[in-house]
Amino acid sequence: MEREPHSKPHAMTDSSPKLGSILIAIAPAHIVLFKSILEAYDNLATLRTEDPAKHHLRIYFGEDQRADLEQVLDSLTAQFGIRRID
Repeated sequence: MEREPHSKPHAMTDSSPKLGSILIAIAPAHIVLFKSILEAYDNLATLRTEDPAKHHLRIYFGEDQRADLEQVLDSLTAQFGIRRID
C-alpha cells in the first residue's frame, strides 16, 4: 500500500509498546550460543553488537517483557560470564 505523496508517517502513540535495552559484555567464544538461546524465546528479545572490539552487546526488548528477560539473564549469567554495562 502506497502512502499519499504528502502524508506523514504514523507517529508512535502513548499506547505504542515501549522498548527497553540492556548493554552487556560477554566473551566472544560464548556470543553465538548466547544469541541462539536468547532469540529462541519467541518475541522476548533481540541482540545486536554494540561494540565489537569490546564484545559489548545490546539486548532490545519490549518493556512488558523485562521481568521475563531478567529471569533468563539471571539464569545464564554464570554460564556465560555476562557482565552488565548499563
